[in-house]
Amino acid sequence: MEGKPVRESISDYSELALPNDANGLGNVLGGTVMHLVDLCAAMAAMRHARTAVVTASVDSLHFLHPVRIGQLIMLRSSVNRVFRTSMEVGVYVLTENLLTGERLHTCSAYLTFVALDKERKATTIPPVIAETEEEKRRYREAGERREYRLAQRKRLQP
Repeated sequence: MEGKPVRESISDYSELALPNDANGLGNVLGGTVMHLVDLCAAMAAMRHARTAVVTASVDSLHFLHPVRIGQLIMLRSSVNRVFRTSMEVGVYVLTENLLTGERLHTCSAYLTFVALDKERKATTIPPVIAETEEEKRRYREAGERREYRLAQRKRLQP
């Protein structure tokens, strides 16, 4: 199976933070941001696999700054590494104050997706080709994170 470069999976998604997305303090709900992270990650996974995908896991998500009503939420995702039927996707989230142009890194996350065939069974995914130094670093680190995830999963099994 021929590999695909990381750049072919890069996906961008933006959304304006509106009052119905926020709590009483004017901060966007963390669950809303998590939903956007999952959507943006799924786009990258599907662009790479060109088949249906399901979220298998989400690594910890730490908010560095609140997202306020009226800010633009900008997400960028790409496939970091493919294993066989699963892949790790990284998502980087920024907010932008549209009046001042100030941008802040809000959070980052790593999600694991499994590709599915037409019978909804796990299916093999083409390998990802890391071309830049940053992509190669993320590829290596994805392998380390996978080892940790597998160890965690083993501990959680009865």
